[in-house]
Amino acid sequence: MAIVLVVDDEVGIRELLSEILIDEGYDVRLAENATAARLVREELRPDLVLLDIWMPDTDGISLLKEWHAAGHLNMPVVMMSGHGTIDTAVEATRFGAFDFLEKPIALQKLLSTVQKALKHDKPPARPALTLEAFSRSAFVKEFKRRLEQAAAKSPVLLLKGANGGMAEICARTLQPPRAPWLDLSGISSALTQEMLEKVSGGILFVPDLAVLGKMQQMNLAFAIERLEKLNLQLIAASVSSITALNEAGWDSKLLTRLSEIWVAMPSLAGHGDELPEIASLLLSNFVERGEVPLRRFSTAALNALRTLSWKRQPESSWSDLYALVRNLAVTSLDEEISADDVARVMPDDGGESPEVLSLLPLFDQPLREARDAFEKMYFEHHLRLEGGNMTKLAERSGLERTHLYRKLKQLDVKLGKRGEE
Repeated sequence: MAIVLVVDDEVGIRELLSEILIDEGYDVRLAENATAARLVREELRPDLVLLDIWMPDTDGISLLKEWHAAGHLNMPVVMMSGHGTIDTAVEATRFGAFDFLEKPIALQKLLSTVQKALKHDKPPARPALTLEAFSRSAFVKEFKRRLEQAAAKSPVLLLKGANGGMAEICARTLQPPRAPWLDLSGISSALTQEMLEKVSGGILFVPDLAVLGKMQQMNLAFAIERLEKLNLQLIAASVSSITALNEAGWDSKLLTRLSEIWVAMPSLAGHGDELPEIASLLLSNFVERGEVPLRRFSTAALNALRTLSWKRQPESSWSDLYALVRNLAVTSLDEEISADDVARVMPDDGGESPEVLSLLPLFDQPLREARDAFEKMYFEHHLRLEGGNMTKLAERSGLERTHLYRKLKQLDVKLGKRGEE
């Protein structure tokens, strides 16, 4: 018997829906607010949730987003909405809602929606993020072509300058549709012929060579000997040099085989204007996969990302960017990520201070516009400090009052009543 959780702060609606669904043979549980809904979901794992949008403690959309971000949407959720919130209910489908019901809810509409939702096991998995998503960036598009060309000529391909999630994006780019996938770093026991045969025609992936233990290195050597016979493609990634791996005790013959064909991640230096779009795509992917709470970049934050030099470790800058975006999403306190957030988590490489970082967007402007923007910020700042006192502002800035008034008018600096006297 399917368990249906009805979440609504109006007792009349809860009781009406409960009676209808019980008559249809469902096991119905009720919750009057988000707090109660969380408890029921945790204890009973309902098969379906009917969730009202307007509730006193936490609204339904916020609860849906919370479950989405935490990876708790393992059941279909149908939003219930009045006339004034239909657009909001439709928007909720972006965060995993299966459907929405408009109040007052028609009996047949309720039953048909519940039936469809219960037959819908899980939302289809989103396609993995690939380099195709970054095709508007010419240098990424060129790298993708180079990667595909190399993979077409060799069953073993080493990806230099990336690891972890960024390396997976590159490897997923080479995965044929519906082809099997096996992460060798997740296998701690001995790899067998049977295990490889199950993924024949697919991708073997190693997200970071440096973390493989002795058994996993032996598995890697075992797999390499059987790639061509089983039509397998091996994509291994590393930010560590071959020399460093050799010094760490890796078998020299295995390293030679791994390093025969390699492709290096392109440098981000010189591509500042394309970083905002790349970072936004990464952030959207994290949110859609439920790895982070709902987040978006402010314009100032994107400008701050654009002006980062990425000179600390050019060889690992792609993975740095991937980690930076994920860290911003996880540690930002607000839905909108600010420039201050970027300054807080950016790599500490002895570069610009947070104070300088806040001014970096000005560097993208022509000199005259940048100067005017800075002067406006300067005068607005000191006007606030001096409480709008023009005499003190003139003294602080070293300008004669008549010239100061003309300057403020030219910069469109708004004066308070005291400044206008």
